[in-house]
Amino acid sequence: MDEKTNFYHLSREEWQSFYRNGIPPLTDEELQHIKSFNDTISLQDVQDIYIPLTHLINIYMKEYESLNLSKGLFMQKFLTPTPFIIGVAGSVAVGKSTTARLLQMMLSRIFKRQTVQLITTDGFLYSTDELIERDILNKKGFPESYDMEKLLTFLNSVKNGEDDLKIPVYSHEIYDIIPGEFETISQPDILIVEGINVLQSPANQRIYISDFFDFSVFVDADADLIETWYLKRFEDLLALAKDDKTNYYYEYANGPREEALAMAKNVWKNVNLKNLNEFILPTRSRADVILHKAQGHVIDDIFLRKY
Repeated sequence: MDEKTNFYHLSREEWQSFYRNGIPPLTDEELQHIKSFNDTISLQDVQDIYIPLTHLINIYMKEYESLNLSKGLFMQKFLTPTPFIIGVAGSVAVGKSTTARLLQMMLSRIFKRQTVQLITTDGFLYSTDELIERDILNKKGFPESYDMEKLLTFLNSVKNGEDDLKIPVYSHEIYDIIPGEFETISQPDILIVEGINVLQSPANQRIYISDFFDFSVFVDADADLIETWYLKRFEDLLALAKDDKTNYYYEYANGPREEALAMAKNVWKNVNLKNLNEFILPTRSRADVILHKAQGHVIDDIFLRKY
């Protein structure tokens, strides 16, 4: 059975017609500042795609609040509202980080009294030393390369209203967890969780990360297109790393370009594409909304879960 039979298939024109009254709550300069390194996005995209999306999220939030209130009435007690958690998933280089940061900015400005925080699951990757010790450095990004127990414990703590939760910080410059550096999550009203693995199930566990989500988005595109974006990003990263000896890409940037590109193509084929086909795409059907991208990162189709 086609997974998308469980979704309403909507064209960009149909989607944008659902909510035309919004004004983008950011400038083009702000938008270009928060977009991913290799992504392309415009205020027209915000108008056509993301304003209707935030309107839909608002509908889900109201239902979430209503259910929490009803539970309190049933139990005849006041229940402290729990954070509304949004998951953003998709392949590497598909632009999910742009979607996550854009949603954070838009929701912060639309719901001015709400605290909106964002984390990426990169912080839950095992350190390079531990990946080497486990002999899975060549599977970085695969489910087994994440400390899923720590991630699940963190999400459970967020839902239970715990304060000052600290998570490790990952650096794409050094391609590793930064020792001794942490990000603090302080009882947000809305938490956005972005990562390739956010809709996956930990090995040998019955609980999915998405069980903690109240809304989720999957950013989608054909694999050939994502490969093109991935390789373009790689070349751009080489340009940035050329004079920075601390950067992971420094040696590649100053070595033979053909060898560097051959390495990147090999990583795409044997790591990222394999991870996409075996572990990321199978989670797409768990999303509430799928944003499908075409050439130039243009979102051309939207899939909305029926039930």
